[in-house]
Amino acid sequence: MNINDVIARHEIEMCIIEIARGYDYRDWDAVKKHLSDDIKAEMGDGLLEGPEMFVANVKSYLDRCGTTQHLLGNLIVNADGDEAESKCYVSDMHLGLGERVEQTFATLGDYHDKWRKIDGRWRLVYRQKLNRGFIGSIDIFS
Repeated sequence: MNINDVIARHEIEMCIIEIARGYDYRDWDAVKKHLSDDIKAEMGDGLLEGPEMFVANVKSYLDRCGTTQHLLGNLIVNADGDEAESKCYVSDMHLGLGERVEQTFATLGDYHDKWRKIDGRWRLVYRQKLNRGFIGSIDIFS
């Protein structure tokens, strides 16, 4: 591993963290700044294309629940020049809101991401969220 690989891993890790924190703080501009203009994603609701569609999909869930926390771990990054792929575990907890305040919903999954360096910054160009399991009721988002 050379210094460029170490730098790429660190920069991509920070992007993944900032996206997750953007979700939890509902800071959609913080999320968008890490997305490429041609991002594609598959997160369980079919193919999403473009930053607006990506954010709208996440918002459609998070706007219907209370506090969330997206915890990340076991990050693997493989970079090759201005292209990279990463895999990262995600455990996301969602608390209920309003009448569903007592409900919770959590998933155990993986983010499989592809990155491209654009104008000197890593941008997410593809995300696939693979859910390996869940706890609670998805009705929390109703």
